[in-house]
Amino acid sequence: MAMTPPQLRAIAEPAYLTAALRKAGALDAGAVREVKVLDERDVLVSRITRLGLRYVGESAGSPQTLILKTPHPNFAKAVANGGRHEVDFYAKLSPKMPAGLVPRCFDGRFDEDSTDWHLLLEDLTDSHEIATQWPLPPSRNQATAIVTTLAGWHAAWWDHASLGDTVGTWVSPEESAQRTEIFAGHYDRFADLLGDRLSEERRILYRRLIDQSARLSERYFSRRHLSITHGDAHIWNFMLPRAGVVDTVRIFDFDQWRINVPASDLAYMMAMQWYPERRQALERELLNRYHEALLAHGVAGYTRGALDQDYRRSVLWHITKPVWMWSINLPPVIWWNNLERIMMAVDDLGCEELL
Repeated sequence: MAMTPPQLRAIAEPAYLTAALRKAGALDAGAVREVKVLDERDVLVSRITRLGLRYVGESAGSPQTLILKTPHPNFAKAVANGGRHEVDFYAKLSPKMPAGLVPRCFDGRFDEDSTDWHLLLEDLTDSHEIATQWPLPPSRNQATAIVTTLAGWHAAWWDHASLGDTVGTWVSPEESAQRTEIFAGHYDRFADLLGDRLSEERRILYRRLIDQSARLSERYFSRRHLSITHGDAHIWNFMLPRAGVVDTVRIFDFDQWRINVPASDLAYMMAMQWYPERRQALERELLNRYHEALLAHGVAGYTRGALDQDYRRSVLWHITKPVWMWSINLPPVIWWNNLERIMMAVDDLGCEELL
């Protein structure tokens, strides 16, 4: 077996992979004979290793390559859910979702004692690609495909009877108030750090949002027209079929999933990540497409006007995101640009009126 980092050895052993693939129904009589690391790279909060497999015995239809996802050594303890949430997603939600929305998961483990975790995922490298290199926005066609897929994801869990029962948990008003208090502490330190780089107008906006957070949270506490949201739905967490490949768009990276207002994902994708010219060129069109796709998937009673309201409210809420990002030591190139873009969206969409 090719050399791998020490923390990967147990997972990448042929015997372990053989057992995992058999349990997942992806390997019958054969066995993994050899494992080779084809590629390894660190992304923001995790490490992605592409494994090549060779078999002995009958292995027709078994994966020739796998993606092994493990913690990023520098962010393993800092990220809110530390991999637990994503492992939970693949174990509990993914099997109940329509096919073709997410990569297949062959194995996932989270160790409560060590907090180490891993996922063995379908390798889509040869069939799919990320739309653009970060931070470039997508083309119109790419964005339409992504938003249409996101609508399918949201529709699958829209007001689902399992929400808060066997799928996700409801946040109580008390927990929401506690989270606001924690955020307020982060914000005070954030504002002190930025000094005159955070204008008085923006400081007032933050204070008003904190003061009125309970009222703004009433939309969530209505428990109506809610779904499972991705929580980190930028366009680089979607894989699109390569030219000439007939397949579906896949969504990945699920460490931030939760029950929430679905438009939160749209606001994060467009208002947080795109500068005004691109956002203004596509925003209306994509919101229209998203709503059409919801209706096509059977979502009823949710009007186009309600989507607009939810989108604007979500844009306003997202001014908190750069502060949370700063609080877990993400680099300024991420949170500073997100801060500028979301504030411009708040101005464009008149979100302050919601306060």
